[in-house]
Amino acid sequence: MAKAHLPDLILMDINLPGMNGIDALNELRREPRTSHIPVLALTANAMPRDIEKGLESGFFRYLTKPINVDEFNVAIDSTLAMIDAVREQPKEGRL
Repeated sequence: MAKAHLPDLILMDINLPGMNGIDALNELRREPRTSHIPVLALTANAMPRDIEKGLESGFFRYLTKPINVDEFNVAIDSTLAMIDAVREQPKEGRL
């Protein structure tokens, strides 16, 4: 779906049927059209090592369940603000 719709950001569970979220993230990173999309992990895997592994894997943010609504809103708002800031930069100054 990400390849077809090219969303601004993706919320992804780590425990997906058929493929885990880290493998799915790696697939998105290999695809030039989706490699730039920030992916936020949203998972019940909340042990410190899980969080560290998720961030090392390239998730933009790593949020744990149960969802803290304030933290969730900050994560979404800050990610969208970063996307807007990048879009406003001249092409030669973009990340």
